[in-house]
Amino acid sequence: MQGIAGQLLAVVVEHWVSVAIVVTVAYLAKNRYGRGLNKYPGPFLASITDWWRFFDVYKRRPDLTHRRLHEKYGGVVRLGPNTLSFSDPKALKTIYGLNKGFVKSEFYVVQQSVVKGHSLASLFSTTDNDFHAQFRRCVNGAFAMSQLVQYEPFVDNTTKLFLKQTEKLFVDNPEGCDFTRWLQFYAFDVIGEITYTKRHGFIEKNEDIDGIVAYLSWLFLYVAPFKIGQIPILDRLFLKNPIYLKLSQYGFIDSTFPVAKFARARMAERLPDIAEGKGPILPTKAEKRPTVDLLSKFLAAKEARPEFMTDTLVQTMAVSMAFAGSETTAISLSAVFYFLLRNPDALASLYKELDEAARNGKFSDYDTGLVTWHESQKLPYLDACVKEAFRLHPAPGLPMERIVPAGGTEIAGRFVPGGTIVGCSAWVMHHNKDVFGEDTDAFRPERWLVDEDKVAAAKNGTRAEEREREEQRIKEMNGMMLQFGMGSRTCIGKNISLLEIYKVVPSLLRRFKIEFLDPKQEWELINAWFVKQKNFWTTFEVRELVQPDAPLLSKDE
Repeated sequence: MQGIAGQLLAVVVEHWVSVAIVVTVAYLAKNRYGRGLNKYPGPFLASITDWWRFFDVYKRRPDLTHRRLHEKYGGVVRLGPNTLSFSDPKALKTIYGLNKGFVKSEFYVVQQSVVKGHSLASLFSTTDNDFHAQFRRCVNGAFAMSQLVQYEPFVDNTTKLFLKQTEKLFVDNPEGCDFTRWLQFYAFDVIGEITYTKRHGFIEKNEDIDGIVAYLSWLFLYVAPFKIGQIPILDRLFLKNPIYLKLSQYGFIDSTFPVAKFARARMAERLPDIAEGKGPILPTKAEKRPTVDLLSKFLAAKEARPEFMTDTLVQTMAVSMAFAGSETTAISLSAVFYFLLRNPDALASLYKELDEAARNGKFSDYDTGLVTWHESQKLPYLDACVKEAFRLHPAPGLPMERIVPAGGTEIAGRFVPGGTIVGCSAWVMHHNKDVFGEDTDAFRPERWLVDEDKVAAAKNGTRAEEREREEQRIKEMNGMMLQFGMGSRTCIGKNISLLEIYKVVPSLLRRFKIEFLDPKQEWELINAWFVKQKNFWTTFEVRELVQPDAPLLSKDE
């Protein structure tokens, strides 16, 4: 055997170039044909190597690539040797539906925070469905729509300060306002107050506290355009290198993400034992603490299920709120305002709705311009504008990847082998012309409203049917929206984000006239998993608050 092995080795050494070529070709051929996905169309290079995706994401606009590919190839596109993207609406319930057996891909593990050398698997980043289900059951009640009434005073505090600081810093300021950054400061301070009953200080200081915003921007670039998320094994060489993490555990270096340090510091202000390194990380049931913020609810969840909800998981939730509580909300807020400014007719219609509501005494605050959640839900055109912004600019810019369960399954009429990575992109789904109409590139809030002209034009006996068709059309559109995900992994903070958006948008517009600093300047989009905006600069001019036509009755009256 040694003689044969030696001869083979000698041949390999002598003809190593040819051997390398043969091995490479065989490997690429295996990638293209070995998984049974060669029947699905897509770029040839994508079928043989993930490096195609690697470079496409590096260009920072893969959302545009995915739209073009689906327009060219149809309902399913091969994006990698083992990756398929679906645009057929029928795929949504299969991939993201409850109890379908699909799990998140390793792309999400890359996004786990690191604290003292340990990765923190959060609700968002865990790939374990059972762990996710238990974890979510522990904290789900804290994020229910019924809880918004408890959190609204926190949002009110920050929103009033935001309105005050906007007037102080940016009214009559010729340099204008970096609106995306300013909105992210707002979102960060809101989530800080809701989570810890304390703002972080972004709005007061008008600065990036501890470089958190800059770090998050870098981290999402690391996850997406810097390619790590497309080839997750690379993460093991960088941020989650075992040697690097061990050195951090032993205190030689600090690998803790700045955003995690920030959250931990806020917890330490409430729970001194964290800072002093004594005893349990969290208080016992007997200790006093606030009862309405998110941290208190996480602590209550620990008391209810101590066998599962550990100190680490409480900390993970607190870190997650700082980590994810600002980026997506700020992106969505920026989209709402940008599209309104780019579409003056829509902006005028929204101003009209707000002013009419004010004249009719529909608002409770005529001093600061603050709008309550309950009041915002009675503004249909505001709702249409927000939904249209969600449609045109969803925060997540890549397919939400899942792994097909063992044995394979049928997705939108196509059998897909087990182990295949599949997903749907909100940027593709939200431009489905069969669902949203031919003008999917246009900002048209009216698509979210019942077409009263169409109903009125119907014959008397069919008007009810026409209205029902219109309502069904809108219901179908709502069912296709992916800005918060779908199924059991829907963003748990969705309701808090909606609370912020539906309050601050009308409050700002009641209080200010907002315009572009330079109307000719288009914003720049960077798809770093979340599609962040740059170069969105605005000016502010104080609007006189529209007062009610009749005096408002006092509560006593």
